[in-house]
Amino acid sequence: MSSQATPLGRRERNKQQKLERITAAAAELFTAHGIDDVTTQQIAEKADVGTGTLFLYAKTKGELLLLVQNVHYAAALETGRQAAARAESALDATMALLRPIIECNRVQVENGRTYLREMVFGNPADAHHAEALRIVGETETALTDILKRDPRIDDQHAPTLARMVSAAMFVTMAAGVNAEASIDDITDDVRTQVEALLDR
Repeated sequence: MSSQATPLGRRERNKQQKLERITAAAAELFTAHGIDDVTTQQIAEKADVGTGTLFLYAKTKGELLLLVQNVHYAAALETGRQAAARAESALDATMALLRPIIECNRVQVENGRTYLREMVFGNPADAHHAEALRIVGETETALTDILKRDPRIDDQHAPTLARMVSAAMFVTMAAGVNAEASIDDITDDVRTQVEALLDR
């Protein structure tokens, strides 16, 4: 029996190609102009699809942003995992995991803050929203494994602390007072909060 995947049919290939064009168009326009200054019509035109087709893949600009950012977030998480594996202390490993996520979120600050709002308040039935929450869950699982390295943290409390660390990072990135903060400022702020949690 062959282990190769069954080739996609023409219809599936067309759908995949349209999704890739829409994702690339939205990513380029959002990065260049910010989500607030881009219309769905502009994205559809750049992707060479009709607006009706666009709405089959994402019903709102918020969902389009989730679609785009989820890809970047997943890649940042993998980069963070690799860096965390090389860190010695639980604190250093935690920050090694989180730093690429913070960097990803701050590429375009308003997009990053909008992404966080969509992730928290978006429609849970939307596939892109569900994917964002899945990645958050993976982040918290990775944090849990890291925190278990600390001999003061038992298996029962590690998942709770992981959720607290994750929440601290997201709130710090989303806060209006930090809109002008640098990546280093955000990272230092999160590190201070994590240190306080670990030294409780």
